[in-house]
Amino acid sequence: MSDEKDKSIEHTYLAVGIGVGLPLGAALGLLLFDDIATGAGIGLVFGITIGTVADSFKRKE
Repeated sequence: MSDEKDKSIEHTYLAVGIGVGLPLGAALGLLLFDDIATGAGIGLVFGITIGTVADSFKRKE
């Protein structure tokens, strides 16, 4: 039972990174590039990167 809980918690940081990076990137893209899709794409990339790094640090502990 605890293995299932550990697996569901593993991808929490990735989801948070995507959830935060996408809207922030969209807002910044709208302000800087006048294109919401460009900013959302950039925010998504940064969100996935930061979430994956946080997940990898969490697994090492």
